[in-house]
Amino acid sequence: MPGPPDWIDDFLSEESLPPDYRQTVQTVAEPLAQRLAALTAGRRGPAIAGVCGAQGSGKSTLCEALARLLRRRGLRVAILSLDDLYLSRRARAELADRIHPLFATRGPPGTHDVAQGLKLFEDLSGTREVALPRFDKALDEPAPQDRWPKIKAPVDLILFEGWCVGAIPEAETALSAAVNRLEVEEDPTGIWRTYANEVLAGPYQALFAQIDHLTLLRAPSFEVVADWRWAQEQKLRARLLAQGDDAGRTMDQAQVTAFIQHYERLTRHILATLPARADLVVELEIDRSMRLSGPRSQSR
Repeated sequence: MPGPPDWIDDFLSEESLPPDYRQTVQTVAEPLAQRLAALTAGRRGPAIAGVCGAQGSGKSTLCEALARLLRRRGLRVAILSLDDLYLSRRARAELADRIHPLFATRGPPGTHDVAQGLKLFEDLSGTREVALPRFDKALDEPAPQDRWPKIKAPVDLILFEGWCVGAIPEAETALSAAVNRLEVEEDPTGIWRTYANEVLAGPYQALFAQIDHLTLLRAPSFEVVADWRWAQEQKLRARLLAQGDDAGRTMDQAQVTAFIQHYERLTRHILATLPARADLVVELEIDRSMRLSGPRSQSR
């Protein structure tokens, strides 16, 4: 007779994950959780662990597994996503009027509230209850504040995940050549990509400098990211339908393909530069299965 289900069974069920994700928990999440737990020893204030990965790479799921493992060790853990720092449509429209029309679309550096992120890091080291922001991707707006989860500070560890967490700016010379049709047709003079690179070099580096340990989930190539992002959108659609919500707010496959072109330049740059700077690299296969790539890489 089989024994009682363990926490991994519950996790797989709650997250609608396939049985083989158990191996990811055991061979990737557990060793990483051990590394992160060691970061918290003897610290004053929370350690911050960055997790970078392309769209649809499984960052959120891995962070949830890490949080559960670390909480089982008695640690207080907060999860913060860079996606939840996106500006409202109104704020992005103002940026689009002032800088370039492409900033109306969320994604590149410049479309996040970096100051809010820095304030959250500070608040999570305090002694009060902290509300963690949430962004509603179907509405393309920050969720109402009464839907933000709350956590009692101080925490021991902040898991900070996002598609460009830890990224460094490109060299100015690299900005002259367009990387896709979007840049050719809608940013022919490079104003959009240059401004995104400038803010990445400025405010975003102040945010990323707070990171104590950086893990990169390395996709095989940018080409597989479109498939992953489409799978992510289908999952969002299914969730909305299950809730009786309006799934018509989600994107179709052609819209997803166009949407990820906003991310292509920096994603390719991250894949080329971040492996040498990350503290740990997790290799992703096309099916998004994960494996640790080996010992600690070069220091950032």
